[in-house]
Amino acid sequence: MKISDLNLPDHVTVCAFDSREALTDNLSTLLQHRLLQAIENRGGASLAVSGGSTPIPLFQSLSHAELAWENVTVTLVDDRWISPDETDSNDRLLHTHLLQNSAKQAHYIRLWQPDSSAEAAVDRCNTRLAAIDGPLDIVILGMGNDGHTASLFPCSSELDAALTSNADCVAVNPSTAPYARISLTPARLLNSELRILHICGNDKLETLSRALTSKPESMPINLFLQHPIMIYWAP
Repeated sequence: MKISDLNLPDHVTVCAFDSREALTDNLSTLLQHRLLQAIENRGGASLAVSGGSTPIPLFQSLSHAELAWENVTVTLVDDRWISPDETDSNDRLLHTHLLQNSAKQAHYIRLWQPDSSAEAAVDRCNTRLAAIDGPLDIVILGMGNDGHTASLFPCSSELDAALTSNADCVAVNPSTAPYARISLTPARLLNSELRILHICGNDKLETLSRALTSKPESMPINLFLQHPIMIYWAP
């Protein structure tokens, strides 16, 4: 399948590249421009990012950007409820690859909290996230081959409530993936100026094809495809 074979709605913009390196360079430039624009216009910018291996080169590139990072607020779209000392922690990944070099000066809103379950920490996470006033400037999403995005898993008993929640975040316990999670809600993620779906590999095109004819309850990424979004893809 080719990305041009997908019957995407007009409000979905596709940016396809021959290599992941070219994708990283182009997306890093776009993000730097949008963050700089927000800082110049409002004195500050906000960025919510996903974990996983796909965005690591992007994080490494962005960490060197010459921006007023002290005026940028960074958070995760979701995190696994495990200590940042553990390898699978998105918090750890972010500190290792993005919050380094110039970007070390960014203001970071952590989701994970010690000595608490995800459910017990939801109110405190919502309070922390309320520090971001108004829409997020940039949201970068990923997508699993089951159609999940952030930690909005189709297998999760909390999904229906998450899809309709007006809160900033919810606790999630997927049955097909390890760890309890905290995830930003669709309401918070869609309250943003720019949404980007960053995916690589031909298998993701198959997933997108299925998601386009699915429903958010079975493939949550479908909800985000119903709204303006940019898809950055490379093989």
